[in-house]
Amino acid sequence: MRDRSVEATGAVLAAIAGPTPPPDGKEARRFRSWFEPSLFFLMGDAVSTAKGGQQTPNGHYNLERMLKGLVNRGGKVLLCGTCMDARGLRDTDIQEGCRRSSLDELTEATMAADRGLVF
Repeated sequence: MRDRSVEATGAVLAAIAGPTPPPDGKEARRFRSWFEPSLFFLMGDAVSTAKGGQQTPNGHYNLERMLKGLVNRGGKVLLCGTCMDARGLRDTDIQEGCRRSSLDELTEATMAADRGLVF
């Protein structure tokens, strides 16, 4: 098995299966007080949230911007490669700081994580 340097030991793994609206401010603060995930694995329709060049109307949340904030704070964002292929997303479509991954890598990261959150 190849080493992709997931380095999730002692970290939280968040696997996201669908593009859901972000929690309101109160829920986000509560979530952050529990733990700050350092590795996100996007699956299913959620892989589309990492597509670069999103342009949303003023007042609407921009998931690309939210992922960029995670990456800027040192978080890692991995995308299910099979899910990307099923939705016609190429590696060149994905924003900087996010990358194609595999279920094997998700398994390795899950085993290395202290705790996890799946939603």
